[in-house]
Order: sequence, then C-alpha cells, then structure tokens
Amino acid sequence: MNNSIKLNQKNLVEIAHKIPCPTYDRSKLKTGIVHVGIGGFHRAHEAFYTDRLLEDGSITDWGICGIALLEFDTKIYNSLKEQDGLYTLIIKELDGSHTKRVIGSIVEYLYAPENPTTVIEKMASSEVKIITLTITEGGYNYSEATQSFDFTNPNIQYDLKHPEAPKTIFGYLTQAFKLRKERGLEGCTLQSCDNIQGNGHMAKRMLLSYVQKAEPELVSWIETHVAFPNSMVDRITPATSAADIENLKASSGIDDAWPVVCEPFKQWVIEDDFTAGRPAWETVGAQFVEDVVPYEKMKLSLLNAGHTVLGIIGALMGYDTIDESVHNPQISAFLKNYMDIEVTPTLGALEGVDLDGYKKSLLERFGNINIKDQIDRICSESSAKFPIFVLPTVNTNLEKKGSIAFASLVIAAWAIYSIGKDENGKALNIKDAMKSILNEKGLAASTGDPKAFLEIETVFGKLKDSPTFVAAFTKAYKNIAEKGIATCVVEQNNKALNN
Repeated sequence: MNNSIKLNQKNLVEIAHKIPCPTYDRSKLKTGIVHVGIGGFHRAHEAFYTDRLLEDGSITDWGICGIALLEFDTKIYNSLKEQDGLYTLIIKELDGSHTKRVIGSIVEYLYAPENPTTVIEKMASSEVKIITLTITEGGYNYSEATQSFDFTNPNIQYDLKHPEAPKTIFGYLTQAFKLRKERGLEGCTLQSCDNIQGNGHMAKRMLLSYVQKAEPELVSWIETHVAFPNSMVDRITPATSAADIENLKASSGIDDAWPVVCEPFKQWVIEDDFTAGRPAWETVGAQFVEDVVPYEKMKLSLLNAGHTVLGIIGALMGYDTIDESVHNPQISAFLKNYMDIEVTPTLGALEGVDLDGYKKSLLERFGNINIKDQIDRICSESSAKFPIFVLPTVNTNLEKKGSIAFASLVIAAWAIYSIGKDENGKALNIKDAMKSILNEKGLAASTGDPKAFLEIETVFGKLKDSPTFVAAFTKAYKNIAEKGIATCVVEQNNKALNN
C-alpha cells in the first residue's frame, strides 16, 4: 500500500487513530533499564510489560535502552533506530483475530560492534538500575562437559586481551561494573530473562568466573553490589514473517519494518531481589516471589522441552510449523505421554499449580494455528537447548530408575536430524553454533555406531558412560533408522497405553 504511514515518533499521533499507541510522554522518560538482546521475545515480553507500566504517566524512571550486541543484530538495530524505538506488537488470538498496539518503552538503542565504549558507559550510568538479558541459552558460555565457564571460546579469549572493545556480554559487564566501582557509584541488578533454570544463579556464576580471570579485584565488589534475581519467562514469540509485515500494512495502514507477533498467553515470575529499586511490574501482571525454581523447572521441562519434542519429530516428518506437528494426533499423544510419564515425576511438589491444567494448556497453545511458529526456529541452537530442557529429566529418571524411553527417542531423532535431511530427503535448515560437529557425529552415528553422537561431551556430559541410557538411545536410533520416526512414535504410544 502506497498510502501506509511509516511508524516513527513524528507520525504517532496519526497512527493512534488506527491502533492503540503510547499515551505517555516518551521524551520525559529516563533510561533505568539496559536490555541486551532486543529480539522478538524481549519486545513481546519485558518491553511489553514496561510499556503497560509507563501508561501511568507519573512513572518516568524506567525507559529501556536496547543493546544490539552482535553484528547479527544489525537489522533490528537499524529498524529501531529508523522508527525511534517504536514497533507494533501483534497478538494472534486463538479465534484468529489480531490485537495490535504500538510499544514505546524502548527509548534508546545502541549497536555494540560500532561503539563499544558508548555501551559500556551506558551500562555504567548512574541512571541505570537494572541490566536485563535475553542472550539465548548458549550466550552464557557454559560447558556441559566441564560444568563451568568455557574459556576456550575464541571471543572470550579476545575479550581478555582487548577489554576496552569486548565482543561478549561478559566483557561488557566487567568493564561497566569496573567503571561503577571506580566512580563510587551504587551497584545495579543483572536480571536474566533466558530459559535456564536458576538463570540468575547461572548469570552470576558465569560472570564471576570471567571476572576472576579478567579483573580479579572486582569480584568482591560485584558480590556486594550486584543482585542476580532468578526469573521465569513465558510467551511464544515466533519469527516475524514478510506476510506479517504486509498484513499490518493492509489491515492498519502502518509501515513497520519489524513488528513482533506473539500468542496471547504471557507469564513472568521474578525473584524479588533488586539492588537499586525496580519497576512495579506486578501492577501489570508479573509475579514477584521468594523462590522461582519450581516455576522455572516446570516451564523448562514441559513447555520448552515440549517445543523441542514437537520440533525435532515434526522436522523429520517434513512439517514446517509447530501447529502442524501438534495437530498430528500421534505426535500430540507422544508429547502428552512424555510429559505425564517422564517429566511429571521429576517435578516434585508445585504448590498452587494445577499441573494437569498447565499441561493441557500447553497443547492448546502449541496448536494455535495463527501463530505458525517455524520448526527451524524452535530447533535452532538445539545443542544449547537439549542440556537445559531435556537432559535434566533424563538424568533424574536415570537416578530414580524411571522411564527414559520417550526422551531417548527424541534424542535419537535429533541425531538423525543433525545429518541435515528429513525422512523425505528434503534439506533441513539447521541453525546451530555446533552445526559442524553435530553433522560430523550424526554422520558417524549413521554408519552403524549410534553411540558416536553421544560423544559430544559439551552437550551430553557423561551420559555416554551410562549403560542404561546408551542402550535406550541405541535401540531408539536403530528403530527410527529401520522403521521411520512416525512408526516409532506410534509404537512408543502403544507401549505407554499397554503399561
């Protein structure tokens, strides 16, 4: 449409006649939050909650500065810069309707590779009280093999040698906290919003590991002046498609370079541990609790692992989206059995949680035909996801002598997926930092030695030394190779039905 209106601050009054827009004065906002990783999830989640909070015009201390940390983030940085930080959030309701709103809580945006000093200074600013992260599971630089910080990462080695122009989040945080200490400023809160159990604990442990080597005299200051609250985040946010951009133009006349689409469900559970104050996010739907762990474990083991199950199995069968996968009744039954038989016994007591209701809601959310969450997005960086979402369940069940049959089948399917073709011979779009080693070990597994895939120690740790798991994995692998994934899913469901 040629008569569409470009989304920016100048055009906001006109756009407000079409869809809801911020009513607060964005020019009066101070940047109280720096957020690293301004992708779709942050903009559907934390930035959304903050936008809702800022509608109380008396609140002016919690504007967000979005940091594009990687060269990969150039496009999102340029889009936000051209649109004055504004973007459209499109909530795809279960009934097929779309609820739209322009979000205005991101008031600054910086591109780290272009000017690392500016980013460090912003993180060290006395106005900034909270630094939040969505850097993905792999961004924490944790090695499953050593169960510690991975100092062999070339970017970490670079940061240790070039502290003034870092490439990783750890390099930036170290320099920012060093400036705060030198200038006698108060500390701040580092809040992870990533899908890692004990994400605050992980952020603290990994940061201090790096600081111990990079700036050892800074360790005690961080331990005293920086808080690391755990949190659990939840909102399915698929990648924005070209069709989403065009549909927004056609339906509302708004030209937005990068709107965000998401499901209606949202949840944010946060440990109430902040060093220098915090937004009253609880007034707009977040929950502040003393212990996040039970919520985290439930969500990671059920929702995130559930996504992985649907993604890997669906990919081998040739599906493109998660809703297609879950609407296959055998895959849906497989996921339900996995959640009931293997995950639920590992969760322990969940006070105040309707677990059966939660699991039922997940199948409904996965099945939202309007979301069209791409399977290659869900399967991306699986090497970082399996150790967090699936393997803890396997390890617990090995200890308790519980079932591992469903998880073993999914892991075996991942080994075959890693070769790079689905069962129809179509190439798979594998996006993974460990793509080469996954492919190498996947091919080795296919030549008659399935256990070869388990030799990726940074992913599987010591699981290759478990005879019980190796036997279950090998059996599952050979069955898939011989019969195909669809038949194996049916057989596994039938076994569950007969037990």
